[in-house]
Amino acid sequence: MPCPVCNQRKGRRACPALGQTICTVCCATKRQVEIDCPPDCAHLAAARDHPAAVVKRQQERDVAVLLPTIRELTERQYQLFFLFQTAIARHTPDGFARLNDDDVADAAGALAATFETAARGVIYEHAAASTVARRLADDLKVMLDEMRAQGAKVFDHEIAVVLRAIERGARETRTQAGGAADAYLTLIGRLLQVSRLNSAAGRTDERTGGRPGAASSIVLP
Repeated sequence: MPCPVCNQRKGRRACPALGQTICTVCCATKRQVEIDCPPDCAHLAAARDHPAAVVKRQQERDVAVLLPTIRELTERQYQLFFLFQTAIARHTPDGFARLNDDDVADAAGALAATFETAARGVIYEHAAASTVARRLADDLKVMLDEMRAQGAKVFDHEIAVVLRAIERGARETRTQAGGAADAYLTLIGRLLQVSRLNSAAGRTDERTGGRPGAASSIVLP
């Protein structure tokens, strides 16, 4: 029977999330991304406890690239950083437009400038250059407004610090990757997947100072 996910390869692994048998490729590449795997899935546990050497090396390279931009963040800022990254990963541009690293840097930079101005007591909204970046900035602003409406105390200056870290990361990662338009987005996508795996196991990541390796629920008291 063909895999119900790709409809190409033969199903070989019982997937408890889907209640069907899927192929090994879909199991490996879509877990915790398109498939909401339960924590007790044997294949998920095996991948978490014994990642392939090539995957582990990629994770180490990703952390090495990202670490300079987040090393100085506080715990609260680190959590906010991953909340922003999760929102960015979920953002869908209008029409046929595609989000790239320049859009992320542009949106983060413009929004950071807005909150830096607000922290000085001046209300002025800085606009991103591109339409795609403006829409992303709007989405991030909506997320912040919703957090504050729910009682989270998120200060303007710490928002600006985190957004500047995202802006630097997007620009520097693209440069290091030789100009690939989505190098930062791809890197963050991989780390978010690892973060979800670590969260399911209740783990922390020693490479980032023992902080939770996840875009987990944030308290920000």
